[in-house]
Amino acid sequence: MTAPALELLRRALRPSRGQAVVAVLLALVGFGLVVQARSATGSGLAGLRQPELVRILDDTEARSQQLRQEQARLQAQLDRLRAAGADQQAAAAQARSRAEQLEVLAGTRAARGPGVELRVPDPHGAVGAATLLDAVQELRDAGAEVVAVDGVRIVASSAFVDVGGGVEVRWTGGSAEVSAPYLLQAIGPVQELRTGLAIPGGVLDDLQALQLEPVLTSAGALELGPLPGTSLPPSPLPSGSPGH
Repeated sequence: MTAPALELLRRALRPSRGQAVVAVLLALVGFGLVVQARSATGSGLAGLRQPELVRILDDTEARSQQLRQEQARLQAQLDRLRAAGADQQAAAAQARSRAEQLEVLAGTRAARGPGVELRVPDPHGAVGAATLLDAVQELRDAGAEVVAVDGVRIVASSAFVDVGGGVEVRWTGGSAEVSAPYLLQAIGPVQELRTGLAIPGGVLDDLQALQLEPVLTSAGALELGPLPGTSLPPSPLPSGSPGH
């Protein structure tokens, strides 16, 4: 096998069956070009007349042109196969990433990333379902990707209900009771989350109006588990750098 054909085969990274077949065909075409050239210069031409030599030369040139065209066609086919393989890998990776994002939003997969924590002491039971709901909505409006209250993930179907001594979080398929002191955790762009909670007339002002002293802190790495009954591994979420 010729050196150009071997070099062509080496450039095929993890070839599929189709790529391997095309590469072998390219090698054979290259070999055919070499054989064609050697045949045209063989010693058997010495005794031929000029018209015969001209005819053989024309035939050889035509055959060489056909082989070069076939080689170009096979090379183009090999390039298309490689490109298709790369596109399929990229599409599969994108689909996996999108599936993980949907699982995070649905609360069936744990999530990990920077964010904020809001601790709300409530010694007199002044905080109810409406206050917690307002806090969650403000976090989401500020860019929170994942929110949890006392470790309970909040998803699209979640609802807050006042119960004796605390608040119950209900979602499709389950419920959990949370109680003071409340801990709200959110994964997302840290500075935007801090700014969103601190807007005038926002949840921090509401809590302070209830004579409470909420504590807002930044977290470089939060890990929020899935809703009960699920156990998918955590998925890191791209978020802003932690603010201070």
